[in-house]
Amino acid sequence: MNDLFSRHRAVLPDWLALYYDEPLEISHGEGRYVWDSAGNRYLDFFGGILTTMTAHALPEVTKAVSEQAGRILHSSTLYLNRPMVELAERIAQLSGIPDARVFFTTSGTEANDTALLLATTYRRGNTVLAMRNSYHGRSFSTVGITGNRGWSPTSLSPLQTLYVHGGVRTRGPYAGLDDRAFTAACVADLRDILGHTRPPAALIAEPVQGVGGFTSPPDGLYAAFREVLDEHGVLWIADEVQTGWGRTGDHFWGWQAHAENGPPDLVTFAKGIGNGMSVGGVIARAEIMNCLDANSISTFGGTQVTMAAGLANLTHLLEHDLQGNARRVGGLLIERLRAVAAQLPGVREVRGRGLMIGVELVRPGTDEADPRAAAAVLEAAREGGLLIGKGGGHDTSALRIAPPLSLTVAEAEEGAAILEHALRSTS
Repeated sequence: MNDLFSRHRAVLPDWLALYYDEPLEISHGEGRYVWDSAGNRYLDFFGGILTTMTAHALPEVTKAVSEQAGRILHSSTLYLNRPMVELAERIAQLSGIPDARVFFTTSGTEANDTALLLATTYRRGNTVLAMRNSYHGRSFSTVGITGNRGWSPTSLSPLQTLYVHGGVRTRGPYAGLDDRAFTAACVADLRDILGHTRPPAALIAEPVQGVGGFTSPPDGLYAAFREVLDEHGVLWIADEVQTGWGRTGDHFWGWQAHAENGPPDLVTFAKGIGNGMSVGGVIARAEIMNCLDANSISTFGGTQVTMAAGLANLTHLLEHDLQGNARRVGGLLIERLRAVAAQLPGVREVRGRGLMIGVELVRPGTDEADPRAAAAVLEAAREGGLLIGKGGGHDTSALRIAPPLSLTVAEAEEGAAILEHALRSTS
């Protein structure tokens, strides 16, 4: 392992982050568990950053990939592609967007990049609204609209970005307000911004902020925003890269918690749909998707083998009601962790919905974020046989918990017990 770590550092960028003081090489996985190259088993509560949506080595997906690989792996979008058409049909139907069109990419970053291209072209302007504490990818344009300084290495951008309040419910100037007053204050902030600038092309927002530490606004906030946006002709892009496909339990898409005024104009997706295969994409109504007046293709977006995986994975998820499982098991897990947190002064908040849970850590007796504690808990959880993630706003002080959606009640209890021990042992 030390040899592999040395080789990694010799040929890969310094900024390519690795978890743990002694980085981990995962050799294989099955169900909700993975094994490292030394033979140690771990319960996986992070799923390759929310990509392993259903299960590791899901038989339906591995079979679909194997069979498709035996026929043809790839031909590009210059040729008709049956798996791509079939998956696009399923996603368009599930999207809730009328007359929907789907464009496939290879990642969430590229999906958001494409959505920004479409929105700015359609609206003929390069101003974009984004949420504070947001994250939308690592390309030049998506870094430029990311509202989390820990993931935004440059202020240079092809876009003019204006940041709006509302993505974080329990911090910031409106944190002390009740939900109704919080929403009203954020809407007033949005109106104020729009009164000082030319109409933006779009608002891009994660229904639950992922890298930001699984924070979210009150239900209905983006519906209230939508009323204001529609007055100015501003499009709404819902970044569902982490929230899509039923992970939040209550809804298939995160935007459905804000659905009073209908679906977004554009939805971006990635991560979980491929169950580890590289799939992303954009859904938009036809007039927006078709607004480009130049040629465009995607060499690897929609390649046959990834589309076959996505079809098999989505079918399994729907047939086994994994959204319902996320709601049931996730609800139990959240309550279990809240019971633990009530006894620990270093835990500020347990938040989330479904199997998308954040545990925010602070220095005991204060409201000050504690990234060192988060790093220590991450290490202790690994020692106990549990893999989790971390994130947050100004400091990386939130633990991120996002297991595959097939998690069982027994596995949820196992993971909660390990995490409880990790929290207690590092407090």
